[in-house]
Amino acid sequence: MDKLFLNWFRKLLFSFGLLLLFTSCSKKEYLVTDGFAQGTTYHIVYSNDAGYALDSLIAGVLTEIDNSLSVYNKESLISKINSGQETQPDSLIRIVYERSLDIYNLSDGLFDVSASPLFNIWGFGFSDKSIITQEVIDSALQLTGMEKIKLIDGHFVKEIPEITLNFNAIAKGYSSDVIASELDKLGIENYLVEVGGEIVCKGRNPNGEKWSIGIDKPVEGNIIQGAHIQDILLLTGVGVATSGNYRKFYEKDGEIFSHTINPKTGYPVRHNLLSATVIARDAITADAYATWFMVAGLEKAIEVLENYSDIEGYLIYTVDGEYKVYKSNGVKVK
Repeated sequence: MDKLFLNWFRKLLFSFGLLLLFTSCSKKEYLVTDGFAQGTTYHIVYSNDAGYALDSLIAGVLTEIDNSLSVYNKESLISKINSGQETQPDSLIRIVYERSLDIYNLSDGLFDVSASPLFNIWGFGFSDKSIITQEVIDSALQLTGMEKIKLIDGHFVKEIPEITLNFNAIAKGYSSDVIASELDKLGIENYLVEVGGEIVCKGRNPNGEKWSIGIDKPVEGNIIQGAHIQDILLLTGVGVATSGNYRKFYEKDGEIFSHTINPKTGYPVRHNLLSATVIARDAITADAYATWFMVAGLEKAIEVLENYSDIEGYLIYTVDGEYKVYKSNGVKVK
């Protein structure tokens, strides 16, 4: 086996507890496919109910999504919409835009896929960090806000031409959902789909049990998914996503700046919530809520989890330098 495959294999073992995948006495055969897409990795395990490997199908779905939603692909449809070359979205963009707008309104603007200008000036987007002044922040805020770009009669209409959309905070979860939908169409009864850490799982693992989903311990320097596990969730029939502050940040003059930007203030958030894992009916919902929670902070995240019956959450935070965990009532750990 080459080194690249071994790295993927180790990540599978760490993240999902699939060591017994290859030694299981299950009557069903399980297959694995993995690779790179959307600037990240994907790992998919599924029972061979179709009778053949699905590598080409999955790669084709991810390519279609990339050509639609990826802001890193300069020829993608969203890149053309952002640059003003195109105004009519395809079905993928419409679905993701409309779901993003739902969460934007629900979160009172804390989840905002139009906030790229703010990430750029802080050096977390496509541009180097700017010299931060209130004037620079205010200028970026003028180009932020989903109410400034509307979908009217099948076309995007921008209040300001420079307004852009960036679905990075929700696209990986949606990609997992789309792949899961394709597996469902083929009658695949058991699978775990993971794209960039966002997951959809269904049925049972090769041992006939619920899928084991690892939650990373939010320690500085833990840059490899699955290398340090905080807890393991037992799940099936849901989408799962995790967002955290501990991997992406920069330090200046002894001060840590989080990569999570509050799109209403324009500044990095300052609170004690380190990691938010959300379990929902699908991964696009889990992805959006996890991002929202990391902006809103611990108290708001708990309030939402205790008042919304269709989502569950596992939150890791600090109190006086010690790690603490909040689990909503429906969260089951191994």
